[in-house]
Amino acid sequence: MIPEARDRPRTDVAEPGHTGASRHSDRAVSDEAPPDDDDAALFRSAIGRVRELPRAPAPPAPPKPRPGTRMAELDDAQTLGEFQRLLGASAPLEAGDALRHRRDDVPPRVLRQLAQGRWAVQDELDLHQANTAQAGALLRRFLQDARDADARCVRIVHGKGLNSEGVPVLKNLVDRLLRQRGDVLAFHSAPTAQGGTGAVLVLLKPR
Repeated sequence: MIPEARDRPRTDVAEPGHTGASRHSDRAVSDEAPPDDDDAALFRSAIGRVRELPRAPAPPAPPKPRPGTRMAELDDAQTLGEFQRLLGASAPLEAGDALRHRRDDVPPRVLRQLAQGRWAVQDELDLHQANTAQAGALLRRFLQDARDADARCVRIVHGKGLNSEGVPVLKNLVDRLLRQRGDVLAFHSAPTAQGGTGAVLVLLKPR
């Protein structure tokens, strides 16, 4: 015979001093992870004081690419075009022609003195083996450096252009460029002993 409910033993009776809620609360506390702040403090105490590392130097910049052959050809073509434009201003010089020019405020005797080599040469530029673009750049830099050094008379060796096809290119280039510069007072082809019609003596304006 099945016992009545009142006769069955009770299994959900809490032990004295304990409740079901308290047992659930204890289990919840034991299952929680320790706070993050405690972990961070434990880590700092274990590794000690932290120092900031110095910044690493920036990597060196890559070298600039060298100008290609195409750019050099364009520069040379541009300079050659400028040279052709300068030639159009007057008839080109031949290999044996003398270079001569003076500003209006320079006495004619100064040009005669240059032709006779009576001015002391203080610096010289040799344009042999230079192409048109190189010669123009070298000549401009040379004249600027001569002015900075307070040189009064310089010699430029351009050659007679005997191996050139047609007109002597460098000789005509030097003649045209010298005529355009405000710091050039006069110039004349050098005496035979100083290069003859293959070189020119240039008188520069003082600083």
